[in-house]
Amino acid sequence: MAKEEHYYTKFEEGKFYHIYNRTVDKKPMFANDGNNAFFLQKLRIYLSGVADVYAYCLLDNHFHILIRVNENMSNYRLANQIEDAIDTHIIISKQFRVFFQSYALAFNKQQNRFGTLFQTPFKRALVNDDDYFTHLIYYIHFNPQKHNLISDFRNWKWSSYKGIISIKPSRLMKAEVIKWFGSEQQYLNFHHSGKYLLNDNFIIDDF
Repeated sequence: MAKEEHYYTKFEEGKFYHIYNRTVDKKPMFANDGNNAFFLQKLRIYLSGVADVYAYCLLDNHFHILIRVNENMSNYRLANQIEDAIDTHIIISKQFRVFFQSYALAFNKQQNRFGTLFQTPFKRALVNDDDYFTHLIYYIHFNPQKHNLISDFRNWKWSSYKGIISIKPSRLMKAEVIKWFGSEQQYLNFHHSGKYLLNDNFIIDDF
């Protein structure tokens, strides 16, 4: 289960966070590939200008996203006419809230569904350890195999594993992730070796 502090973690400029959540009833939040693509599109829209995405994975009834909050939020405040007194945590929390609401409204309409889709509040964990960061990227990508959705997580369509080594343009922080591992080959080797070494301090969820 999620650690209690993950419900109350405050967002700060320039820091990394693992965002994760699931549906209220544990039922699927994606009915088709179009839903997955729409979710990622909305993610890009609502995080634009406030945070960058380093890794992600969309599963049947939950998701994982690794972000870094922008270092200078004053530019975003100025561009969006937000008072300086409004702190970064409030801005980031609002962007995620409207993102989830936007997706839920569209999904509910498509599926003739009513009511809340996601658990609230959404979970977020501060990533402030180098080893944690490295293994968290692996953990996020490994999740489909962990939940027996596929035999090899590297073939999962809706994660950033392949996107990070793709030459196609995207807003995913591909170069930064590759640099973190040292090279593209080292990134691949780490994932191939199955270094699933998260200890109890790094437990994320039990969805």
